[in-house]
Amino acid sequence: MKFLKVVLSSALIALLASNVALAEIGVEKDPLAPRVPPDLMEEAKKWKNPFDSTPENIAKGRALFQGKASCFTCHGMDGRGDGMAAGALEPGPRNFHNQGLKGKSDGEFMYVIKNGSGGPGAMPSYAPGIVTEEEAALIILYERSLHNIK
Repeated sequence: MKFLKVVLSSALIALLASNVALAEIGVEKDPLAPRVPPDLMEEAKKWKNPFDSTPENIAKGRALFQGKASCFTCHGMDGRGDGMAAGALEPGPRNFHNQGLKGKSDGEFMYVIKNGSGGPGAMPSYAPGIVTEEEAALIILYERSLHNIK
């Protein structure tokens, strides 16, 4: 009986330790860190969204985010960085509810959608392969609308 307790205790400790380690994967460690290389930042910031931030355009962006673009897989249906694949990613996906992202330009968002965010397990390029640049611009409007929602 004592042997069984030792085995079960060891298994429980191992399980808890692995959960703690996994909890670190998928967490956005520096949510405001730039995802655009320094030598490309000035050019990225020049891009301006061709669409106005209207309820209709935000709804279109949301539909793309939660549908065709499959952003929800990593970022979650509500854009909180908690999608079903988030736990396996390093760095973790952005939580678009982070108010600090207001300081990022639309061009920085577009750069990441078009080029990915670099690094193993990071976001790949989505435009123009999965969505068009116009669709990406609508997605950015939706992501921006989340900055003020806690």
